[in-house]
Amino acid sequence: MLTFLHAADFHLDSAFGALTARQAAGRRRESRELGFRLANYVNQNNVDLVLLAGDLFDSGSAFRETGEQLAEALGQMTARVFIAPGNHDWAGPGSPWLTVRWPENVHVFREDRLTAVELPEWNLAVHGGAFTAPERAESFLAGFSAPEDGRVHIGLLHGEIDPPEARYGPIRREEIAASGLHYLALGHIHRRTEPLRLGKTLCAWPGCIEGRGFDELGEKGFYRGTIGENGRIVLEFVPFAQRRYEILEVDVTGRSPRSAVEAALPEDTARHLYRIVLTGRTGEGGADVRGLQEALADRFYALEIRDCTRMAEDIWARAEEDSLRGLFLRELGERRQRAESEAERETVDQAARFGLAALDHRDLG
Repeated sequence: MLTFLHAADFHLDSAFGALTARQAAGRRRESRELGFRLANYVNQNNVDLVLLAGDLFDSGSAFRETGEQLAEALGQMTARVFIAPGNHDWAGPGSPWLTVRWPENVHVFREDRLTAVELPEWNLAVHGGAFTAPERAESFLAGFSAPEDGRVHIGLLHGEIDPPEARYGPIRREEIAASGLHYLALGHIHRRTEPLRLGKTLCAWPGCIEGRGFDELGEKGFYRGTIGENGRIVLEFVPFAQRRYEILEVDVTGRSPRSAVEAALPEDTARHLYRIVLTGRTGEGGADVRGLQEALADRFYALEIRDCTRMAEDIWARAEEDSLRGLFLRELGERRQRAESEAERETVDQAARFGLAALDHRDLG
């Protein structure tokens, strides 16, 4: 039985621009260490074959040092390694795929068409192709059919299935079904997909191996697979990311925001990056976001707090006061009554909250 690892979308040298300079530098350093962590896993778990489906670098002009470190890490693997460059790290002039010296156990597909590498010791062939420009409108699998020769045929590509726009290696379902491949290892989609069978071909995206923002939430990692008799493929997802991005919504109605957040927090937050979204109803002062941020920041690698609460209804009862505050609330209250949607009412509520804070010389953060 042969064991393989399928990973994609490392995006090494990402800027991490939403983080502080210190945090971003730390994340870039961790991402450069990813290859060595992966090599340790491969060697300790007797992985035979590593399939890397593109966008290992965030751009085609990654730092040379980053490329050399990745080459060193892959060279430490006892496995055979295959790489299919994607739309971010396309194989063009100045690309690490063309300028860095890659170890003997590493094969980088550099042509913008399918080519095959035969591995007779495993009765197997790996078919792959490379992006040679930032976009590719043609399918790598158009007209392709693996020979029926008793070997196991693996495909390695960066692309997407039946996309609305044909820009990034579009592949049609019927092309996969007709390909004769036993497994198609894909990259490009950052959210892991469950394995999909089309014809006799099993295909999957493992997702990005590390999240880089709040559009890449939860566990990230790779697929570990086995190839059994008659080319039967069995996949298992392996969480591998050092840090996770998570969004936590907390209803603070009837409670202090801090106590509500603390009650909702899981225990293992110190290594991760959180966006906490406050919901529900609060008093006219709203939530003290700045104070909450300062009180909780040490519990996270990075923390962002968003106040999406609404004003409690009883705030509007003070519109009858004979004061500047009352006059202000009466004016806004009339606009609130004329509002034609909940979104408009929430906008008026926010205006009231900030206006009352200004009248009281308070900072809502």
